[in-house]
Amino acid sequence: MDFTFDTEQQMLCDSVARFLQNEYDFDARMKLVAAAGGGSAAIWQKFAENGWIAASCPEEFGGFGGSVIDTAIICEQFGRGLVIEPWLGSAVLGLQTLLASDDAEAKTALLPRLCDGSQRIAVAWSETAARGVPNVVATTSKGEGDILRLHGTKTLVLGGVGADAYLVSVRLAGSIDARDGIALCIVEAGAPGLSISPTLLHDGSLAATITLDGANARLLQGDGLRALEAGLGYATCALCAELVGAMERAIEITADYLRTRKQFGVTIGSFQSLQHRMADMVAELELARSMLFVALASQENDEAETRVATLAGAKALITGAARSICAQAIQLHGGIGMTEECAIGHYFKRAVVADALLGGRIVQERICTASLLGELAEAAE
Repeated sequence: MDFTFDTEQQMLCDSVARFLQNEYDFDARMKLVAAAGGGSAAIWQKFAENGWIAASCPEEFGGFGGSVIDTAIICEQFGRGLVIEPWLGSAVLGLQTLLASDDAEAKTALLPRLCDGSQRIAVAWSETAARGVPNVVATTSKGEGDILRLHGTKTLVLGGVGADAYLVSVRLAGSIDARDGIALCIVEAGAPGLSISPTLLHDGSLAATITLDGANARLLQGDGLRALEAGLGYATCALCAELVGAMERAIEITADYLRTRKQFGVTIGSFQSLQHRMADMVAELELARSMLFVALASQENDEAETRVATLAGAKALITGAARSICAQAIQLHGGIGMTEECAIGHYFKRAVVADALLGGRIVQERICTASLLGELAEAAE
């Protein structure tokens, strides 16, 4: 896979960077964080008007027919700007999960409205017992046919506050952790029996806990778990790209600080020990960037089983690198790095939250271990 930007991709990257510089600087972001509303509806509409939501959606549904590379380009810039709008939950996970489903009616009805920003959807898949594993589903259904009544609780629903509809994973048959018997349903916002509790995350973004007490839902056609895992894979690539952008910007901010902060009459950037620290951080960033390229290539080319293990390894490495780099950036700033007014601490907060999203590092490392042990067992036979 060639990761050199073509003309259109470079224009996309430049347009997002320009928007963040002009309309989403640190002060503007902090006002949104202080409002505790999970972002701005006006900014979301600008995302749509610029074509970013539609970038990786097929043209037949109102999109521009781009790939996961286009999504990664946008997300890397959003990571640099610490965007708190529900981009990952709605524009990536929601859109790509619906796109991966086999329900042509739902895709025709919803995807164009997602692309133009007139509606948002969220994916309610995570549960307390699941700990980031999508096939652990305790939410149940009653009824027959396409209309069901759902019962259960979903946690950490990204983009769940203010969404117009929810894609909910539900167990139709089998044990709580079986891979068979899982479906996706659409629940409209405001449906009787649906209650939403906002959760303010550490980085200023919002998630939601959703309780389903007999809420009416329409069953999506096809393999619900396959569609969900496809959406989660896409979202994992997006989150990894966002963290690479965040790490890159954290290093830039820290380098600027070391060039201006003086101690003993000289800039602290002249101290050899601090130069070594910065070099180690840059090396860790480049390793993470290379792992992002591996994840994107796998998302585009590999079969599902290989892709799951590769993306798990990428997320484990990149989230670990993000926490390490952003923590060191705070240390290099000294005491000022711990204040709310200093941008660098907010990059660390995002890294901590990102580590917990879409399955934490322990879950991802277990997936990698299981894959490796399976390969060793096959080689021994």
